[in-house]
Amino acid sequence: MLMDTPDETLAQAAAGGDRAAFAALVGRHYDRIQGLAWRLTGSRADAEDLAQDICAALPVKLAHWRGEARFSTWLYRVVVNAAHDLRRRQATRARAADGWGDWEVARQDDIAASRAAQDWLEAAMARLTPDLRDTVALVLGEELTQAEAGQILGVSEGTVAWRMSEVKKRLRAIAAEEAR
Repeated sequence: MLMDTPDETLAQAAAGGDRAAFAALVGRHYDRIQGLAWRLTGSRADAEDLAQDICAALPVKLAHWRGEARFSTWLYRVVVNAAHDLRRRQATRARAADGWGDWEVARQDDIAASRAAQDWLEAAMARLTPDLRDTVALVLGEELTQAEAGQILGVSEGTVAWRMSEVKKRLRAIAAEEAR
């Protein structure tokens, strides 16, 4: 009996919760849904997923079907909209993946540059005299004032200021030497 029933009648019954009517509609139109989805997506896997997603969402969508057009026309529109939504999601994911990739490359470059700068600084600091290294460790490493560093090292604040100036001068010289 359901096989002879028009789509519109089945759709109204399915919208009202009739499972047999819904099963008849899906059975009657599943191949069309999948075929159109395949032509729209160009991918058999995407078409199969899309057809299943459409059939899963169809009970809710049927509640909004007003019967102003033939059921098959309305159903084709549902498939077209679902394919458009899929393409938008795929494009968004692709843009996000591209952006993430660019961000990760930049992050890795920053990490490598920081590591290289740290390695250079450690090597350059090793070339300084112990008194200059101690001064830098307290002033820059421990963030002490020059007066505090002077008290700890047993030298005047002026000596600490001179040592910091000397460190800068020597580091510049090391960098210039390596640049040649």
